[in-house]
Amino acid sequence: MYKVAALYRFVTINDLPALQAEIKAACKENDICGTLLIAPEGINGTIAGLPDQLDNIIAVLDDKLAVSKGELKYSSASKKPFLRMKVRLKKEIITMKAPEADPNVVVGEYVSPEEWNALVADPDVTLLDTRNDYETRVGIFKGAIDPDIKTFTEFKDYVEKHLDPQKQKKVAMYCTGGIRCEKASAYMLSKGFEEVYHLKGGILKYLENIPEEQSIWDGECFVFDHRVGVKHGLQEGDYAVCFGCREPLSPAEQQDPSYEKGVSCPHCIDSLSDERIAALRMRHKHMTANIQNAETEKLAGKSAES
Repeated sequence: MYKVAALYRFVTINDLPALQAEIKAACKENDICGTLLIAPEGINGTIAGLPDQLDNIIAVLDDKLAVSKGELKYSSASKKPFLRMKVRLKKEIITMKAPEADPNVVVGEYVSPEEWNALVADPDVTLLDTRNDYETRVGIFKGAIDPDIKTFTEFKDYVEKHLDPQKQKKVAMYCTGGIRCEKASAYMLSKGFEEVYHLKGGILKYLENIPEEQSIWDGECFVFDHRVGVKHGLQEGDYAVCFGCREPLSPAEQQDPSYEKGVSCPHCIDSLSDERIAALRMRHKHMTANIQNAETEKLAGKSAES
């Protein structure tokens, strides 16, 4: 089993290139996979590795950036959830392009998973999902507003066009792990909204802490790795992803005649040319062969050690 860590922390970082080099080296040494984004405002990402090795890299990140003081959540995966490791320098760790949305200055009120159900049951509370449309299709809190946005930068436009501080007196929002709500709540407070709440630790913490029989979550939570979705208890879900268009696919969509693993699905089959289909089939064939070769080499290594 692979151990997976989803983390973020808003913290001032100065020498980005030097930190990037140190983290890259530590990840390589511990055979870590995933993505980490580093910006002047902090760090964000999801990484995975064998349990002891992942613990090693978290210790490094704690020493450098005190990530345990931010949001740090663990789960597991039955197979390697990422193909490679990337440590990238960015302008923002979650792109919103709104300088007034600074969680280091002001942020909404955190609400624990245990307090969440009671808060959103209040009829005066507007419950708002801050995620993108392909994520909300996989799962959503019952009664939540889906802003139907393609990227997080569009959230600002949704607020400007559809929400009013004089009408929506109380707003509760949520996202996958909490980071988008940090900026979304800061943005809404800067626009005059008075009471803004957000789910601490996001959907992932809610699914980890709240028993399914008490839950108001409907569906799975989309995650940005090969698991695609997770259920209550952070168990691996039943969704797949189309490598032709990157859309998440429900079990029913995976049974559709247009679905071909690594190639096409109901969302993209009509837009793919014969040349594109042939290229995707070749890509999938090579990827499958590379994974099989890697597994064979790993087994051979274990055999030699024994």
